[in-house]
Amino acid sequence: MSLPVARLPAGWTPAAASLAGRVILITGAAGGLGRASALACAKAGATVLLADRKARALEPVYDEIAALPEVSQPVLQPMDLQGASPLEYQAFAESIERQLGRLDGIVHAAVKCEGLTPLAMLSPEEWITTLHVDLSAPFLLTQACMPLLLARDDSAVVFVLDDPRRMGSAHWGAYGVAKAGLEGLASILHEETDETPLRVHTLLPAPMRTALRRTVWAGEDPDKVATPEKAADAVLYLLSPDGRAARGKLLDLRGAEVGKD
Repeated sequence: MSLPVARLPAGWTPAAASLAGRVILITGAAGGLGRASALACAKAGATVLLADRKARALEPVYDEIAALPEVSQPVLQPMDLQGASPLEYQAFAESIERQLGRLDGIVHAAVKCEGLTPLAMLSPEEWITTLHVDLSAPFLLTQACMPLLLARDDSAVVFVLDDPRRMGSAHWGAYGVAKAGLEGLASILHEETDETPLRVHTLLPAPMRTALRRTVWAGEDPDKVATPEKAADAVLYLLSPDGRAARGKLLDLRGAEVGKD
């Protein structure tokens, strides 16, 4: 782990309307962490752009947010991270500017992992598509949106990592390589933007009850694993002005979980 480590301040709770007036893009918004982050951001006053592969998968999240009292209407932004070309990422950013005129944050919660596979058995197609969704897509989307982010007085990008103790171990394949690369991407981007309004953050959640977790730990009792809401609160912390203290750092939520599983 090359990034300096930060912890969520003890007893921190989000202030009311901490993201009021801000526009936050969340990829993988139909998934566990993405959905929880979208709800947390909406409750904090943000206009949330819900991005995922299919609009139909986003509709339940959209409905959940729309049913909340006194929140900004979310925006559906279907985006196939796996199949999109660089020009499509640019068009995506231009669409955000046309619709909303600003962008204050990105949460890269989209993820692709088909399970544990030895490299000798990993298909070329799975290698390529996993690296694209988990590493190339966050780069391409962030790069396309940087003019919007840099135009704000305070903006943030949150990259979600996985336990580095495991990512270099046998059978983690393209997903492990991508997550290691994502940490490097975040480190370089931070160095290049440290004197700009754009803050770069990385987040290392504790084990969460998500589809990814079920794929890798199929025999695990899901009731013994926390839901993604705690990690979503940490996302909210990083996106808010309070998160400036964790700029360029890895916000490690594992706490007592370090050394387990």
